[in-house]
Amino acid sequence: MTLASVQGQPRAMDALQSALRSGSVHHAYLFAGPEGVGKELAAVGLAQALTCPEAPEVGCGKCTSCVRITKGLHPDVTWVMPDDERVSRGLAGRSDFTGTPSRELRVEQIRQLQERLALRGLESKRKVAILVSAEQMNVQAQNAFLKTLEEPPAETTLILVASAMDRLLPTIRSRCSKVYFGPLPVDLVARHVQQERKLDADTAALAAVMSGGSLGRALALDVDALKERKDVLTAFEALNGDDIPALLRFAEAHGGSREDADTALELLILWTRDVSLAKAGAGDAMANRDLKALAEAAAKRTSEAQLHRRHTLLESARTAIGSRNGAPRLQLERLLIELCVEGR
Repeated sequence: MTLASVQGQPRAMDALQSALRSGSVHHAYLFAGPEGVGKELAAVGLAQALTCPEAPEVGCGKCTSCVRITKGLHPDVTWVMPDDERVSRGLAGRSDFTGTPSRELRVEQIRQLQERLALRGLESKRKVAILVSAEQMNVQAQNAFLKTLEEPPAETTLILVASAMDRLLPTIRSRCSKVYFGPLPVDLVARHVQQERKLDADTAALAAVMSGGSLGRALALDVDALKERKDVLTAFEALNGDDIPALLRFAEAHGGSREDADTALELLILWTRDVSLAKAGAGDAMANRDLKALAEAAAKRTSEAQLHRRHTLLESARTAIGSRNGAPRLQLERLLIELCVEGR
């Protein structure tokens, strides 16, 4: 596990490897991009390259130093993450905390990090700090961390890993060298999913498309839910404005929680794309290739303007549920009524 093992992110890797070769490593990096696309793997690789005694500025990935970084055990590489993240990774138990483990990075954690960075490195000349889910720093923590960015300890590299960069204060973003990570190629994700989860090629391809180019999300997708998509999409295409109770039943079935509603909306957004492809005569490029006949039938009765409107409404509903804390069932009811009143 080194920088060379990060796949599907050539621009990000070129930027980091160029900095290492030229000796112009920045004191603080912000690795920004969707979840599950290699940001944390790249942070590990950069930490290895900065501390590896066998292959300086590259990282061998095999020596004791590199292996301990991978396991989170190197004394000069500090990991900071929210408590609930530590629990989900098996690094701590719920009994280790009073009450519910925090989803935030707290100011106490930042102060502990500052104290540790003030010490001399035990094994390596350079010290590295990796802040996982850095956007989860609360305001107090961000203000405290700002001092470290403004007056970084000597021979220290800070790596902030963030999936929502806009949640960080502008003053923090401006003091970091930004490295952007984009969605991974679908074929790369599909290949890994097929190998690791032992899925058939079509199911792996669908998981890759639905994950939005995130290997992490693709590996975590519920395969049974993927198989149920046919029933969901068939029911959606059968909805019409003359049967309001059916609209409400659909919203009730898929609006029980934010997660359920987000999954349904993500599926419908992907389906809208498939219908658009079928309308353009490119059905073979669909994600739901086994539902090609259904998509072609929907394409015949739906105009391009209606498909564009449907996509806009679906995205708006997803944003309302995810970002504005909109009630899932209510948002789905509103979406379906808006779609069916004026037609899809």
